[in-house]
Amino acid sequence: MEKYEVTGMSCAACQARVERAVAAVPGVASCSVSLLTNTLGVEGTASAAAIVKAVEDAGYGAAPKGAQGKVEAGAAGDPLADRETPVLKRRLVLSLAFLVPLLYCSMVHMMLGWPLPAFFGGNYVAMGLLQLLLAAAVMIVNGKFFAVGFKGAVRGAPNMDTLVASFAWSTLVLFAMTRAQADGNAALVEEGMHDFYFESAAMILALITVGKMLEARSKGRTTSALKDLMALAPRKAFVVRDGREIEIAAGEVRVGDVFVVRPGASIPVDGVVEEGASAVDESALTGESIPVDKAPGDAVSAATVNQSGFLRCRAERVGGDTALAQIIQMVNDAAATTAPIAKVADRVSGIFVPVVIAIAAVTTAGWLLAGQELSFALARGIAVLVISCPCALGLATPVAIMVGSGLGARNGMLFKTAVSLERAGKTDIVVLDKTGTLTRGEPQATDVLPAEGIAEEELLRLACALERRSEHPLARGIAALAEARGLVPDEVEHFEALPGLGLRARLGGSRLAGGSLAFMAKECALPKSAEICAGKLAGQGKTPLCFARDGRFLGLVAVADVIKEDSPRAVQELKNMGLYTVMLTGDNERTARAVAAQAGVD
Repeated sequence: MEKYEVTGMSCAACQARVERAVAAVPGVASCSVSLLTNTLGVEGTASAAAIVKAVEDAGYGAAPKGAQGKVEAGAAGDPLADRETPVLKRRLVLSLAFLVPLLYCSMVHMMLGWPLPAFFGGNYVAMGLLQLLLAAAVMIVNGKFFAVGFKGAVRGAPNMDTLVASFAWSTLVLFAMTRAQADGNAALVEEGMHDFYFESAAMILALITVGKMLEARSKGRTTSALKDLMALAPRKAFVVRDGREIEIAAGEVRVGDVFVVRPGASIPVDGVVEEGASAVDESALTGESIPVDKAPGDAVSAATVNQSGFLRCRAERVGGDTALAQIIQMVNDAAATTAPIAKVADRVSGIFVPVVIAIAAVTTAGWLLAGQELSFALARGIAVLVISCPCALGLATPVAIMVGSGLGARNGMLFKTAVSLERAGKTDIVVLDKTGTLTRGEPQATDVLPAEGIAEEELLRLACALERRSEHPLARGIAALAEARGLVPDEVEHFEALPGLGLRARLGGSRLAGGSLAFMAKECALPKSAEICAGKLAGQGKTPLCFARDGRFLGLVAVADVIKEDSPRAVQELKNMGLYTVMLTGDNERTARAVAAQAGVD
């Protein structure tokens, strides 16, 4: 597929117009336009020159993607940059600067009798000239609409821009008033003031500008989510070649390369761990806020962050094949899709415009056949065009889709296609993730249960002394509770972390150990009551950690990813909407059922 950069598009109608123009080029098998990234993809045998010419004939700019030189001012650089909103905002401000005095002259003064400068007293031709100049200024500011509309009309595709014909009629009326004034017919001159549509022409253009500025702003918000995804991609990678570790660009990593990732660094490409153990933060891709333990043989993904240990991995998927690249491409491609309701609106718009023009022509002809003068009949025909200008029809649907997509993206919801967005309104079942969605995603120590003869503060202090050297998120929960209680743990020596099992260290002359029930069963004699208590804690969705000193059981500390305060209310609101709620998690079933019960999901 050949890619092109397209400039000048501001709404879904522009996107459809470019697609139709390119699809009509001989040799084009298929084409798709992304309004979000301002790109055009074409499959077929058509030449680049023919594609560019078709786009330009439709009223837009185009160039092969990556070509040197600007398609138009500001077209080069970041393809996701929001260049439309600032331009449209300036056009709107200028339009309003001329539109407000125009409305005062034509509406407020005429209807409410508010004053004008003495020069205009009874000088209706001068008032008409003032309205003409103000309306002309608005039309010059928004001249792009007329350029696109004229090209559309020439190509047999009239749109809402071609309906702004009231200016021409009002100008004819003004000339007729000058003739009446020269003839001394004051009554006809005054009557002409009521046949002006200057304010309508200017108001329609201002409204179209408002709608297209809203579209551009919404598109800009949506592209910011795409930029955030792209920003996740690491720029550098450390690979081992010829026995040496060298730094290269992440895009230069090849399949089969061995790369190393130090603690705190991002993983550059998708691969498999060959050596080392660590906890990897995969929240950028999965939303799972608790880091995942990685050991030799485990898969790692680009843009995830190595949190603790040193990893040596082998690259398996690079460049556009990585999971992150595919997500970015999916969001990018979604912009080129059209919701079914938008397609209906496009079809209606395509029929509506020529139908309105035909009705206006029939109206004019009808009044002429009824014996009215040409000026009277034309005024009625122009009234049909002004009143029926399908601005709302052409703007409402794309604006709604853009705003919906933009709001979703700002809140972390990416719609795969416009069809998905429309179908979201017909949802029956909502599936919720557990960690970070229903829960906080930050484990906290919830229970401190010392063994007989051990003080609670002593258990927590010794547990914190052992856990504070660990990078595991469960350890941070214990350290945070000790800090909150003002406990200052001692420094341990000979610290040893056993991934997936537990920790060992020495404190003074004592040997400390902590970890899972299975691990601690080998480190100390666990009383039966400890096993029963651990089972109850697990049933409540908590992770029990056992601690011992010199082989003596000290007690249990339970750590849990606690539920958010507003999760039960959010779930209940979904139920009140008639939705069936489901929680989906990779956690163990006992913990999952405990959290589900607290949240109240179905």
